[in-house]
Amino acid sequence: MAIEEVLNYAILNGASDIHITVGRPRSFRIHGEIVSMDDKILTPQDTESLGREITTEEQRKKIQEVGGIDFGFTFSNEHRFRVSLFKQRGHHAMVLRLLADKFLTLEAIGLPPQFVELLSRPRGLILVTGPTGSGKTTSLATMLDYINTNFSKHIITIEDPIEIMHKHKKSIVTQRELESDVPSFSEAVVKALRQDPDVILIGEMRDIATMEAAIRAAETGHLVFSTLHTTGAARTVDRIIDVFPANQQEQIRVQLSGTLMAVLSQTLLPRVDGQGRVAATEIMIANHAIRNLIREGKTYQVSSEIQIGTRFGMRDLDAHLKELYGKGVISYDDMLEMAQNPKELSETASKLTLNAPKKK
Repeated sequence: MAIEEVLNYAILNGASDIHITVGRPRSFRIHGEIVSMDDKILTPQDTESLGREITTEEQRKKIQEVGGIDFGFTFSNEHRFRVSLFKQRGHHAMVLRLLADKFLTLEAIGLPPQFVELLSRPRGLILVTGPTGSGKTTSLATMLDYINTNFSKHIITIEDPIEIMHKHKKSIVTQRELESDVPSFSEAVVKALRQDPDVILIGEMRDIATMEAAIRAAETGHLVFSTLHTTGAARTVDRIIDVFPANQQEQIRVQLSGTLMAVLSQTLLPRVDGQGRVAATEIMIANHAIRNLIREGKTYQVSSEIQIGTRFGMRDLDAHLKELYGKGVISYDDMLEMAQNPKELSETASKLTLNAPKKK
């Protein structure tokens, strides 16, 4: 049983993730569903052997010491995988994610011209948010590739682990990986400010120190990208502010109102035709009104501004869900499951499109 067979199966069948765990066959997430490769139940020896094929002695030692590791590797010189290898019930298990092997276009990820224009700005904070597996990595990589292709910049990425490899194009791209290159996101951002950066990608804003560093970098004349596991622009702003102690929150609101340029919030839904998944997105572009709402602590009104802000390139998540449903791309049930206001959306969608198929 070789890991190459598993990786090739994932690539050929369009799997997004591979699951290797004791007590069930080699399994794959394909179009959002978990399917098995065969009927062969994996033993502890099988899972440890498969993990051994893609790890070094140093990595295996770390698994024994701390119970797990995350890393990335390239297969067949073209396919990139992100790996989480860990112990559960005393045995080895791992989940491998197949990362995009080519960049999409900005149009393909649904970015309007007003959002694209932000990518040429010299400073500010752009956040891509959504649950795990919602395509945040792909969207960020697409934006960075656009900058890399069209502008002479120094782009620094800080990732855990490095997921998509960027070649030098018109820009210089420096990619740093946590632990192997730098100990933490926050320290990497501080160090990056001494490395003549124009653009900084922070893989995830996990803690106060990283959030402070990201906001400071955006304030001091850098274009900063990062991610959060939140849904919706208003919740994203609230999440950042709520992380800070009460005595700092007013200051953070002021800083965020001045630095935040846009939030792209996305989720993936299964297509009714069975041909993979499609992204539903909410786009907030910080205009004068939204900056005032953030500064005044009225983020509960941000969703209303997004709904009326289409001329600025904004898009409400429920509006996009309704559009996808109306085109017959997603099911009625999936539309409501992901909606921010399912009752209202159900009423408007029923009046607008009565022929979209319901989920089987």
